Amino acid sequence: MEYSIHELSRLSGVSTRTLRWYDEIGLLKPGRVAESGYRYYDPAQVDRLQDILFYRALGVELARIRECLDAPSFDRLAALRQHLAALQAQKARLESLIQSVEETIGCEERKEPMEDEKKFAALKAKLVAENEAAHGKEARAKYGDGAVDAANANVMGLTQEQYDAWNALDAELRQRLEVAVKAALAPDSEEGRKLYDLHRRWLAVTVKDLTPQKHRGIAQLYVLDERFTAYYDRAVPGCAQFLRDAVEHWAK
Repeated sequence: MEYSIHELSRLSGVSTRTLRWYDEIGLLKPGRVAESGYRYYDPAQVDRLQDILFYRALGVELARIRECLDAPSFDRLAALRQHLAALQAQKARLESLIQSVEETIGCEERKEPMEDEKKFAALKAKLVAENEAAHGKEARAKYGDGAVDAANANVMGLTQEQYDAWNALDAELRQRLEVAVKAALAPDSEEGRKLYDLHRRWLAVTVKDLTPQKHRGIAQLYVLDERFTAYYDRAVPGCAQFLRDAVEHWAK
């Protein structure tokens, strides 16, 4: 069966303008273009558009989608299974967050104190959801859904004591970074090494397979992404740069 661009737009919910844009950037070429200039799409293009929409739903950039779909090794069935696993993980996170919020609302309405364990679960779910909203798209594109889902699961699995220790590491790291930058210390100094080690220990809580290469890649985001930069530089400018340089020097 063949669809005109307007028919495919109605079928998929994707605007004709977007379909033309996909054609221009080489993401979704029509099966044929009639002498009149109308685009027509056959079943192969319909399947490809479905794949594109699956990737988009997971926040993958268009250029990366094209690379994936055009790769000689692309396996549609394997990709669909990965999509399903990622969506199921997202569903589980949302269901957990919904349950926590519902329980919190119920306690507030009944004027009842919420159990600390449930309150803590809600706090962790909120943290994961906020981090996903702020950085999930970039992290998934760079490191893959599996790595991000595993990191989120690690956070949700922390005990209250482990969670408090994790936050304490972050607070100590930021405080010592500010002192080091104010004192004009060098990233390759002894204090730079200690800050690198603090950061490695903090990351290792959520990133279980933290290699030096992955560590350097994450630290690089601190100077490339203004949201990360703002987090570390909120009190003393230059902290994000110092941390990136320290990790780059000491992560071997």
